[in-house]
Amino acid sequence: MATNLILSGGVAHDFPATSEALAGVLSEVGVESEITEDIAGALGGGPDFSLITVNALRCRGDGGWSEREGGASFELPSEARAALPRHLDKGGGVLALHAAVICFDDWPEWRRLLGASWTWEVSHHPPLGRAEVKVHGGHPIVDGLGDFDLIDEVYSDLDVLPDVRPLASSLGQPLLWARDAGRGRLVYDALGHDVRSYENPAHRTLLQRAAQWLLA
Repeated sequence: MATNLILSGGVAHDFPATSEALAGVLSEVGVESEITEDIAGALGGGPDFSLITVNALRCRGDGGWSEREGGASFELPSEARAALPRHLDKGGGVLALHAAVICFDDWPEWRRLLGASWTWEVSHHPPLGRAEVKVHGGHPIVDGLGDFDLIDEVYSDLDVLPDVRPLASSLGQPLLWARDAGRGRLVYDALGHDVRSYENPAHRTLLQRAAQWLLA
């Protein structure tokens, strides 16, 4: 069975619930997940997993945003920073979800790996609600899947790298993409604000296909 480390926790989201929901979704395709909120400790210890998933919101924030939201400013230590590129260089997979694009804003390399970053005072999202997701073809993760609706947030005006090719979008905003990274692979899925997103059959299929592609 493939193993998955879910890096979880942070503010403004029910990460314990969404990480558990995600673990359940991936277990249906043979992926066994371990969940931790000790991101620095888990990465600094040199984790040995087939897949590393970032389902968290850990950042410095702009002007003390994390503290205002009831959290703490977070900076990723150097030994933990080295773990993600090393995991990818060994052929591992990284699945980054929703607020992962806001994470690790003290570490510019994360944007290069992920393909985008949240820009304070520019990036935003409409209120949580019904989102119409348009699925684009040309990749194993989405081939044969149709458009769908779900309740979620649509992250908008991210700072997206020019080489990103969206596999799904909403309101003209890229929501899902896949990238080669060294000898490994990375998928970013901007959906997943709360458990309703993980209960949606179409989104569950996308997540399972993403995991299978990352582990192939």
